[in-house]
Amino acid sequence: MHSKILLINNITFLSIKNTLIDMTINNPIFIFAMITVIWFIPGLVVRRYNENKQQKKQRKVQADAIQKLYPKPKD
Repeated sequence: MHSKILLINNITFLSIKNTLIDMTINNPIFIFAMITVIWFIPGLVVRRYNENKQQKKQRKVQADAIQKLYPKPKD
């Protein structure tokens, strides 16, 4: 009895798996969307990292320039 239940569950699982594969992997629109996401996400991450790095560098340069305009008095 348990083997019949397991067999039915196994057949159901395989049917669902095949349906999902047909709906996703074999779908050209889905593949296009996935390739687009995989292509652009790393570019966005790298761009954001470089922008943050550039802003920090710009703030440091600006702080150094202000420091040169207003030097600390020596005792």
